[in-house]
Amino acid sequence: MALKKTLTIAGSDTSGGAGIAADLKTFQEHETYGMTALTTIVTMDPETWSHGVNPIPLDVVDAQLETALSISPDAIKTGMLPSEEVIERSKNAFLNSDAEHFVIDPVMVCKGDDEVLNPGLVDAMVEHLLPHATVVTPNLFEAGQLAGYKTPKTLDAAKKCAEVIHEKGAKHVIIKGGSEIEGEKAVDVYYDGDTFHMLTSDKIDASYNHGAGCTFAAAITANLANGQAPLEAIQNAKAFVTSAIKNGWKMNEHVGVVRHGAANTVEKIDVQDETI
Repeated sequence: MALKKTLTIAGSDTSGGAGIAADLKTFQEHETYGMTALTTIVTMDPETWSHGVNPIPLDVVDAQLETALSISPDAIKTGMLPSEEVIERSKNAFLNSDAEHFVIDPVMVCKGDDEVLNPGLVDAMVEHLLPHATVVTPNLFEAGQLAGYKTPKTLDAAKKCAEVIHEKGAKHVIIKGGSEIEGEKAVDVYYDGDTFHMLTSDKIDASYNHGAGCTFAAAITANLANGQAPLEAIQNAKAFVTSAIKNGWKMNEHVGVVRHGAANTVEKIDVQDETI
């Protein structure tokens, strides 16, 4: 039986933990056929682990998208998009495809940084990506940026951001609160325009989370391609990435990475879903 086809439009993390490396590993774990359109190459200084972001020429991005679309992806996700032109090209790629689902991981910073790579990109994401998004997966910082608010710190603030992001066009919003929202559980907030859900799992005392956001969005993309409804796809993706974080490992003195195959080879994690 032919596999469903998943396309990631994202950057390459040279260390292998995030970006297209994480996406392809996750697609494989979900039995989908992964394809890539590379937008940037991200390198790290071995001494400080500071990031260098090196955009791919636009004509090369265009050629990659043309190739991938000729293979007819069933679902498309985005990751690091370095310019407004690439953001618009990503939108057009989805609109010119037969893909049913478009998952937006609104990457704005590299791990360890705390400023938007290019503030103009937020406006471009809102204009070009959110109106077509099946699912958008911001963390708390990204949710605040997309909603035009301060970074939410509470459940109520996250819910308000989710409402605004949904109003801007995203059909399904999942805000990754994780361990940053107070309480005993790792909390994500889901909103579909009608109902809020609080998805929770045990908090994990580990810093080995490099690539977690990419992995989560890629798992949602694969689940959607495989026929799951959006909420189910998100619930299962949270279980998948929670297992990956829990079973992550220290790669070097700077970073610890998630174990992408943990849910399939080590342990499955239970996720609780509560309507709020």
